[in-house]
Amino acid sequence: MYMTRIKAGLAGLAMAATAGMATAQEEIIFGISAAPGSLQERTASEFARLANEKLGELGEVKVFASSQLGKDRDMLQKIKLGTMHLTLPSSTMPEIAAEYAIFDLPFIVADRDHLARIDETFFQDVLVPAAEAQGYRPLAIWENGFRQITNNTRPVNTPADLEGLKIRTPNSSWRVSMFREYGSNPTPMSFSEVFVALQTGVIDGQENPLTNISAGKLNEVQTYLSLSGHVYSPAYPTVGITAFERLDPQIQTILTETAQEVALWARSEGAAADEALLAELEASGMVVNTADRAAFVAASAPLYEKFAAEVENGQAMIDQVMSLADGS
Repeated sequence: MYMTRIKAGLAGLAMAATAGMATAQEEIIFGISAAPGSLQERTASEFARLANEKLGELGEVKVFASSQLGKDRDMLQKIKLGTMHLTLPSSTMPEIAAEYAIFDLPFIVADRDHLARIDETFFQDVLVPAAEAQGYRPLAIWENGFRQITNNTRPVNTPADLEGLKIRTPNSSWRVSMFREYGSNPTPMSFSEVFVALQTGVIDGQENPLTNISAGKLNEVQTYLSLSGHVYSPAYPTVGITAFERLDPQIQTILTETAQEVALWARSEGAAADEALLAELEASGMVVNTADRAAFVAASAPLYEKFAAEVENGQAMIDQVMSLADGS
């Protein structure tokens, strides 16, 4: 009788423990490299806010900014291993799947309306499957923004003005090729290292959307801001497929739907911020000029040729994306 009671008690404890595990709130770790105040960080925070409202007791999304959990490549590895759940790569995605280099073709995205049409068709039909083949799943296209050039040497009006300048690029072979084509000395490094590299003169300049320039306080260590708009770079809230599919299916659905919902918010915020941030950066002392778009377009032709030659179905992809510019 005594042993029977002990066994019954142990069984009860086991059931209670199992029930506790079943109802435990899932901690969903979202690591990003962007700085607080940048559009990427604000979008990640908006995503967490909305997702947490829907998740309730199921789970909680926690955002870690400024590369606290590693550089972009480190975090991509972590979501694949399952030691974190979400990350937000941008210009590093072509290193995962070459198809993403379509966004490294200068001026291929005409405006945010064009991007919305790319999102509706090309993203789901081409880009998502390309990433899934490598074990990743981007849940949506968020905004990083239209990229501009800053430096401490001179205004950049044409590619010739970049001659010999050390320009930081993301760790993207395609962006390196672009700035080498423009005549500069491209220097890849993580965004978290850029401020000090500019401050100490390791590099002369960099290229980023205004939101990253402002949030990273790069105006404190850069004199010239040249509005080139040479690339629109998306950001992709991305999960590792294996680890993601271990989550409760309801959690998976909430995260996916919220990521897509927040994409519209990000584009709206990005458009609203452009004008305000430009005024703020100019007021802070930066010397602003508008680059010669035609000169940069002409210098970009070899990059289109490279993409068409090196990426499977590259020319067809270029044609498809460009056909969406007018809504056709």
